[in-house]
Amino acid sequence: MSVDISQFHAVFFEESFEGLDEMESNLMTLSDEGEIDDEAINAIFRAAHSIKGASGTFGFQVITDFTHHLETLLDEVRAHKRGLPPEDIDLYLQSVDYLRSMLEAYQSGSEPDAEQGKPLVERFLQLLDQPSEGSPVTDCTDQSQLEISGYEITLSGAEGIMCTGNDPYRLFAELNSLGTLEITADVSDVPTLHDIDPTQVYTSWQLKIDTNEPEERIREVFEWVIDDVELSIKPLSVSASTSSQTQDKKGVQPKSETSKSPAEKSTATTSKAEPVKRKATDTSIRVSTEKIDALINMVGELVITQSMLGELGESFEMSSLNRLQEGLVQLEQNTRELQESVMKIRMLPISFIFSRFPRMVRDLAKQLDKEISLNLIGESTELDKTVMEKLSDPMVHLVRNAVDHGVESTADRIAAGKPASATITLNAYHQGGNVVVEISDDGKGLDTEAISKKAIEKGLIENASGLSKEQIYDLLFMPGFSTAEQVSELSGRGVGMDVVKRNIQELNGSVEVKSEVGKGSTFSISLPLTLAILDGQLIRVGHNIYVIPLVNIIESIEIDPAMVNQVAGGRELYRLRDDYLPIIPLCDVFGIDSQPVGERRGLMVVVEAANNKVGLVIDDLQAQQQVVIKSLENNYKQVIGLSGATILGDGTVALIVDIPGIVKLSSEFEIHSYKAALQSAEQNISMTH
Repeated sequence: MSVDISQFHAVFFEESFEGLDEMESNLMTLSDEGEIDDEAINAIFRAAHSIKGASGTFGFQVITDFTHHLETLLDEVRAHKRGLPPEDIDLYLQSVDYLRSMLEAYQSGSEPDAEQGKPLVERFLQLLDQPSEGSPVTDCTDQSQLEISGYEITLSGAEGIMCTGNDPYRLFAELNSLGTLEITADVSDVPTLHDIDPTQVYTSWQLKIDTNEPEERIREVFEWVIDDVELSIKPLSVSASTSSQTQDKKGVQPKSETSKSPAEKSTATTSKAEPVKRKATDTSIRVSTEKIDALINMVGELVITQSMLGELGESFEMSSLNRLQEGLVQLEQNTRELQESVMKIRMLPISFIFSRFPRMVRDLAKQLDKEISLNLIGESTELDKTVMEKLSDPMVHLVRNAVDHGVESTADRIAAGKPASATITLNAYHQGGNVVVEISDDGKGLDTEAISKKAIEKGLIENASGLSKEQIYDLLFMPGFSTAEQVSELSGRGVGMDVVKRNIQELNGSVEVKSEVGKGSTFSISLPLTLAILDGQLIRVGHNIYVIPLVNIIESIEIDPAMVNQVAGGRELYRLRDDYLPIIPLCDVFGIDSQPVGERRGLMVVVEAANNKVGLVIDDLQAQQQVVIKSLENNYKQVIGLSGATILGDGTVALIVDIPGIVKLSSEFEIHSYKAALQSAEQNISMTH
């Protein structure tokens, strides 16, 4: 019976991408420390070794051939036969990039470009031909001078190799391709048919192969199972007295456990500017056993509570009312804890995002000829996997802009009395029910005058008088805004910033900017921990119940008709203390009624959209509660102005209001359309009051 090994492809790709991430992380640590760390080198070697072996198993020969050369070079480094200068680290990082591109090609069902790897292989061979300058070289027997006619091989202790996706038949087939193979099987340990476990291998083998291949090539056949079997290889017909016998057994070869270095800092210097992006097909999550155990325990508690309530239901009497109430309270608590346990399964440490930036900052800084150190704080802070995936692109924009425009050149920093090396800090921490991610730099800070001037030149504003520092910073997020003097691949702070804000708002989050000229800037992103549950305010409009996310609400007030003012175009503004708010009646948006606000006694919820306050007119405020979000797009279709739906305790469906979407729903409620009306109506309003 043949086994379709393609069913294991998904696991192979996932583990291989993780291996590449580990290689890159450890290479960055070696670059930072400037010396060979045996633990890190062993981790890099083992990752490359695993990718090579698995690629061979699945028939991905281009990866296998390329990784063979890389592994050979890494083996000399870990044996201290050669050093690890910065240019070699650059070469290894480029190799990681090429391996990633090959894996992505195979993952998409296409063949990788083998030509792309030839310059790297040529560099590998050049390095192998001549030892690294100043590095110790260990003498070893040159096997090419031995007169070898073949090998005797003993293979035993292979009981569990089938469970690791390996097959002795494949090993023997590959050996047979190298010469003439004779196989003698020892079946003395095979049990009776009744006692056979089909997943176990009970046979051991004596092999003899006639070949001129070097011993290294023979060992390559077994390298994927070397830690799981007992293997002996003895060269045959060697000249003079240079006979050698080598033996590897389980646990005999010293192996260093994989160690992930924190890579919290990275000094800049290399070549490729784009960060690594994981393909969208990655859908699995690795969950710790601790979280699984907690979930299982909560399910057990829920079953116990359900059994108790079931017994009460079968023989209910009024005297059992207290027990019923206690059971319902217990059920509510168990349900909430079960919900929290399930949500934790989707929570991942933000290090999954942070880990890409040491390499990215290193590459960009070298491209711009700057010295930059990256400091990572709060890498263990957890947030929902979906939130994390959508946070990635905004963070890439912000970090790129910090490197390019926020941080000065080395000469400018020295002239300003600053350290030559700049520092960019990524910090993540929990704050209430949100997670805050800060991107800070110690660069030149934001020049409000330059920002205002550029905004006026581009026609984004007429003048900057009366604008606060925060409002001027908000101009950075307007489409098309940039203070860069020259257009390049890496233009100034502002490129893609409108995309940053839009993506963050889609996550029901916000971004805040703080800066001080000459000292640096900090961009703070605040996001909900998860998109599956939100804290909401229930409101009533007509006979319908809606939910507004609490994160968007600033305050709720009772409408005073005297504070309502009509301006040009039939728009209405509400005077709230010293501010004038555009009014959006939700009844009009949802087509419930069209009674003018000034004639209606009602309530207004002041919310923030696109860093601008607006007032949503409603009929009644109800309870605040945590709601589970159901996707409209998956169950019906996408609806502008609504981000989802939820089911209330009485079984009715309540729609969740998308605040940015409501503002965008109709041009008459667009924030920017109020700018001219606000200015032209200000004098009229002041005269009225």
